[in-house]
Amino acid sequence: MKIRKAVVTAAGRNQRTLPLQTLVDRDGRQKPVLRIILDEIQAARIDEVCIVVAPGDQESYAEAAGDRNIRFIEQPGPLGYAHALFCARDYVKDDPFFHLVGDHLYVGKNGHTCAPHLLRAAEAESCSVSAVQPTRETLLSRYGTIGGQRILGKQDLYRIETVIEKPTPTEAEQSLVISGLRAGYYLCFFGMHVLTPGVLEILGRQLEAGPKTATLSSALAELARREQYLALEQASRRYDLGAKYGLLHAQLALALSGSEREEVLAQLLDLVALSTADTREIGQSA
Repeated sequence: MKIRKAVVTAAGRNQRTLPLQTLVDRDGRQKPVLRIILDEIQAARIDEVCIVVAPGDQESYAEAAGDRNIRFIEQPGPLGYAHALFCARDYVKDDPFFHLVGDHLYVGKNGHTCAPHLLRAAEAESCSVSAVQPTRETLLSRYGTIGGQRILGKQDLYRIETVIEKPTPTEAEQSLVISGLRAGYYLCFFGMHVLTPGVLEILGRQLEAGPKTATLSSALAELARREQYLALEQASRRYDLGAKYGLLHAQLALALSGSEREEVLAQLLDLVALSTADTREIGQSA
């Protein structure tokens, strides 16, 4: 299986401006978030990219993408994430594809990118593979979460048996415990997937029943019942830009894994020292 296409969803009405924000990348250069995501795709040697956007956003996204050759598809209305992905069906056709969300950034260890590892796994196993990350149970309300079994002889690869969208801790404890993870942690989606086109066929049927009830997680749960579907545990980190201080956390992660790490650390220490001194002065004057 060879993956030649990528689909980025960026049509969410509450998140659509996040990919247009400017951050300083690991190389010390200022870039829109979208361009950092496109660099991740390019690192996986994928040149065909489709971005699903809200109506009227194509021009600003094209500007943020720079000189990249991008195909844009508009999601006609606010019909949800699953529908946004389904909008790319004519672009995907019968090909497997790499899928990322536009409101997350991915920071690998030691300056490495995350995508190539995932694509190598999918091509080697010739099936859908989703990146996952151990996540503490207090954060389960943000993510789709998998249940399954570790593949014998593989430290980071799991056979997915079920997927639940944003489970409660009770649901997770009953259905999603995976042997080998520390207590209170579950494998949640990382925001990167290699998917076979079968998932779009499943989404199409779900959307016919009602756009508001269709979810990618429920489609992936059905996919796991129909064909081999694996999860790859990522040692890297995902950063949800839409979370509180999400852009700040992502910027710090990029800076601390980049070429100007020492300078950034020195500045952070100065800020901590100044903040501590100010707190002491307030305490003494109270």
